[in-house]
Amino acid sequence: MASWRDVPLCGGPVEIRGALDLERRGSGVLPRRLPAWTRAQYPDAFTDFVASMPSGVRLVLRTDATALELELLTTVRHFDGAPEPGPAGVLDLLVDGVPFARAQAPLGNVLRLAHSRAQGRLLPGGAGTVRFAGLPGGMKELALWLPQQTPCELRTLRADGAVEPPGPARGRVWVHHGSSISHCTQADAPTGTWPVVAAARAGVEVVNLGMAGNCHLDPYVARTVRDSPADLISLELGANPVSRCTFRPRTFGPAVHGFLDTVRDGHPDTPLLVVSPVFSRTLEAEGGPAAGRAAGGDGSPAGDPGECAQDDLTMAFVRDALSSIVRSRARTDPALHYLDGRRLFGPRDAGDQPDGVHPNAAGYRRMGCRFASAVLGPGGALGPEDGHVSRTA
Repeated sequence: MASWRDVPLCGGPVEIRGALDLERRGSGVLPRRLPAWTRAQYPDAFTDFVASMPSGVRLVLRTDATALELELLTTVRHFDGAPEPGPAGVLDLLVDGVPFARAQAPLGNVLRLAHSRAQGRLLPGGAGTVRFAGLPGGMKELALWLPQQTPCELRTLRADGAVEPPGPARGRVWVHHGSSISHCTQADAPTGTWPVVAAARAGVEVVNLGMAGNCHLDPYVARTVRDSPADLISLELGANPVSRCTFRPRTFGPAVHGFLDTVRDGHPDTPLLVVSPVFSRTLEAEGGPAAGRAAGGDGSPAGDPGECAQDDLTMAFVRDALSSIVRSRARTDPALHYLDGRRLFGPRDAGDQPDGVHPNAAGYRRMGCRFASAVLGPGGALGPEDGHVSRTA
């Protein structure tokens, strides 16, 4: 019988990477991807829930243990009228950077909702335990990736051997912000989101601030990026403003400039890439209310026809606007670059976009490979320093 040791989740040898806040709770800790101070500025409970979805969050440690257990309490959403709560996702365990095992996350709390931005009714559930056995002997580094679509309150970590702090993070730190296309709730696993795929291929450390339904040039996100340590920064912008009618043509450009100005206040010379929306079978056709209804697949609400006007943003407009902003005389910034998102996922990939908006698991993995090659590799906008860099990727 293994002799289990409890390992402190905070203040001990474990590093929780990819989270910018660890919310202490009576029985555990909830990793969150935005700092605690931002919570007072969220527009609704949906934004708060998305910030607690741990896309890109992982526990990293060194150990000679041959078995590891994590007790956690998940929270899944269940919309009124749906047949049953959805799955809680999976956890991926890597040993010395190599995939080792995958485990189903236990179903815990259920948050009942009339629609995604409604005030939820919590049906309390119990914590469950995920166990990984048969680990290789000797000291090795473990990275345990949490499910990208499911908030996880971490209760107890146990190992049957000694646990030490991990080595320093390898490679450059890449901070990325975007919409559901970057959050990747439709990926088949936390290591299958395109930012994680790209980071693994390029050997960089990713902090994924992709927020499903919540990439609206929010000032609190700009300040978060400004204040976060980063060697590389990328921003996938435009899709949510089109589907949610956040801006008009008059206001979109100044809002983008303001977001970039805030980021540059903290990172005046850091390589910074603006990525326009990827191809969308639905959103290419029209913006505004119809686009909002189609975009509901990421859990964001359907569009309200009363919110929008005839001068709704379109995908073509935001792509042109973002490209023009990056190249404009107003931004004499040699470290600022632009990438047309259709290079990551274009019309040729439409077969891997079942809802017309979001790629499926295969589509996200392809995006990660393309981003690593075109952007993070030699010659890319965020590539090694000795690579060629241009204003347009």
